[in-house]
Amino acid sequence: MSNYIAIDIGGTQIRAGLYPPDGLIPITLERTPTRHPSSTPLERLINLIASIWPADNEIACIGAAAPGPIDPRSGIIHEAPNMQGWINMPLRKHLEDRFHVPVALGNDANLAAMGEWRYGAGKGHHDLVYLTVSTGIGGGIIIDDQLMVGANGLAAELGHVTVLPGGPMCGCGLRGHLEAVASGPAMAHWAEQELQRGVISSLLPGPGLTAKAISSAASAGDSLAIAVLARSGTFIGRAIADYLHIFNPSIVIIGGGVSQAGSLLMDPMRIAMQENVLSPHYTENLILTTAALGDEAGLMGALALARSRSLETKTSPSIAN
Repeated sequence: MSNYIAIDIGGTQIRAGLYPPDGLIPITLERTPTRHPSSTPLERLINLIASIWPADNEIACIGAAAPGPIDPRSGIIHEAPNMQGWINMPLRKHLEDRFHVPVALGNDANLAAMGEWRYGAGKGHHDLVYLTVSTGIGGGIIIDDQLMVGANGLAAELGHVTVLPGGPMCGCGLRGHLEAVASGPAMAHWAEQELQRGVISSLLPGPGLTAKAISSAASAGDSLAIAVLARSGTFIGRAIADYLHIFNPSIVIIGGGVSQAGSLLMDPMRIAMQENVLSPHYTENLILTTAALGDEAGLMGALALARSRSLETKTSPSIAN
């Protein structure tokens, strides 16, 4: 039986793992910085894959999680943040031409959802919403055991729903999106505004004012830090209520670094969700929990995608990637 290669392409580093036909422990796992003056990110990616390629050449499929809007059917990355020159990048074609095996490509947040569903907190569920809260807010949706990608592969931009009309400018250029009011940088921005307004806190303005610092201060009882987490949790909870109305999942999983704030974020989130849901039937037996795979979610999702694509190819050779 053939092995699989899973790739997680990030703005800071690229990870690649060689995995057996079954199981989650990699045979080999390597990483490389995404940017280096001596080579392009694509060259570094190709060299990284080559470095873990097995001697017997037995690879069933390569699965890749990449940032930015992606068309998984064509294998083209429309535009990857922090990847210079990656505009309409035909990544699948580059990799298939170089390695001569099938390549399956997906958005990193979508594949993190797939990883949590197949191997993490969502295992055993058929309908799932995954939300990652960190520098930005993204997500993924599993409906009836299928990853939802949409007509052009652009579905599940869960951080780009308007929760505060006319609110802060989002990184995408529009105002009031969930990402603009509840992500890590948004938390720091609101805390800074409160400090400038004269609110007393152990938090200090400046580059050290991060979501991690806010979480630590909240755990120590700082009232402003607690209010910052509660504000973000409330906005996220309201958005989750909308996701429940649209997708009716049995589990909602919160990932990303900000989720490590624990109950100080999750309790306000749960309260806001329950206050804004259309009917209690939507929350009946619903699980709202944090992710289990942590930073491995994208890599595990890439592995799950590679394995599922390989099975599709075996059972239906006419299916296009």
